[in-house]
Amino acid sequence: MPDHHEPLPLLRPVRAAFDEAGYTVAGVRELLGPVAGGALARDEIVPALRATGGGTELEALTRLFWLQVPVPADVPGMKGLADVLVAAGLAGVSAGEVRAVLHVEPLESVNGGHAGYAVSDLKVRPGDGAVLGADHVVGVGGASGNLARLVVHSPVDNFLDLGTGCGVQALHVADRAVRPRPARITATDVNPRALRLAAMSFALSGLDGVELLEGSLLEPVRDRRFDLIVSNPPFVVGPSGRLVYRESGLPGDEFCRRLVTGAPGLLNDGGHCQFLANWLHIEGVSWEERVGGWARESGCDGWIVQRDVQDPAEYAELWLRDSCESGTAEYRSRYDAWLDDFERQGVTGIGFGWITLRCTGAAAPTVRVEELRHAVEQPVGGYVGHVLDGVSGSREFSTVCGQSGGLDRVRLRTAAGVVQEQVGPPGAEDPERILLRQSGRLRRAAGVGTVEAGLAGVCDGTLPLGPLLDAIAQLTGIDPGEARAHAAAVLPELVADGFFEIASLS
Repeated sequence: MPDHHEPLPLLRPVRAAFDEAGYTVAGVRELLGPVAGGALARDEIVPALRATGGGTELEALTRLFWLQVPVPADVPGMKGLADVLVAAGLAGVSAGEVRAVLHVEPLESVNGGHAGYAVSDLKVRPGDGAVLGADHVVGVGGASGNLARLVVHSPVDNFLDLGTGCGVQALHVADRAVRPRPARITATDVNPRALRLAAMSFALSGLDGVELLEGSLLEPVRDRRFDLIVSNPPFVVGPSGRLVYRESGLPGDEFCRRLVTGAPGLLNDGGHCQFLANWLHIEGVSWEERVGGWARESGCDGWIVQRDVQDPAEYAELWLRDSCESGTAEYRSRYDAWLDDFERQGVTGIGFGWITLRCTGAAAPTVRVEELRHAVEQPVGGYVGHVLDGVSGSREFSTVCGQSGGLDRVRLRTAAGVVQEQVGPPGAEDPERILLRQSGRLRRAAGVGTVEAGLAGVCDGTLPLGPLLDAIAQLTGIDPGEARAHAAAVLPELVADGFFEIASLS
């Protein structure tokens, strides 16, 4: 097995040069401006080339490593820098031009700061004529950013980046602007080339002491325990398994199932697993039951969110574009093979989303499976703990409320950011509908009755629910028994949805 622990001192002067030039996401964004920056986000580089022709060090680095175009060795921005880049293995020089041999992209932290640099294989863009190698290592992308924004912000001592690729998630978790750096960081991958490039990412970002282990799925760490496991796995469901960065070679969504059911066995008490995943919608089978079953098998409390669904044709097209195969001689046959594979499995759609698990040791873990297509407050990791508290708390709340005198022992508080809306004709004495809406976090809305609306206005965690309900009943002319029964029936869902938080259950 290759040695991934060798020192990489030649990257230190490169890091110093990047810092001096301001080669960060913020620096490049300011250099390009909104038009060229927006085009680059769509993988169109012509406006960015027009904005980086001045020859400064930042322009030269942006052209070389982000846009991947040659830079004349004699431009001011390259003087004294070309030799350093070549010695570090990041660039080569031929015919008077400096050319990138690896893609080096600055990484923006989830709070907008600078988190380091990701070293990956050169991007393949449409029209390049290049073909992705089986061991291709991808860099920063939309999926890795989504996962980084999902990861819980609570401090951890022992962190595992499972399937690290070029090391993006480890760099995010090590970012001190978000959380204290874990005492121990472990990164695994089945691809030796990914581990070599991850080691370069860590060295270039000043992140020392990361343990790099080669192996598939959970094998390299089978006997270990962690506080946090994060994975952007090879979740793509495809017939070939030829691109290791995105396809596992296992049938259907089996890789994601094995990850969800197996990884929690490596958690310390109170630890979290967080993944991105694809899952199949199979004709006649509830996807919620399938994927929820994975989480229940894990023994953890879980929150599974479907963010998007594509039909089989859309999905095949997406990933054929991802590997720049549109327009190639193999495009039609590979498209056909993808659809054949889905047809054999009875696939009607492919879901994409988040999976978060928390090890609580509960005898009967609670799992919530839902679809959220709308925009939510970012980063989700800042409040994902509150979401899981609501999921597990609603179960405990229901149990207590079902006991004699339970409502007299429970204290709730209205969650921060909850607002009330009333819908009805102008001038009407009574609204047709009352809504509670979250102005932040998951931005949910719930239709409620007079009792729940009244509670939302007075619950601050200081008084038990029973007396509050009795007072609301008296003010509104509702029978107190009916008010209590109604609250016991509807409040658990409002707790699970995050409109109310449990202050105490005695």
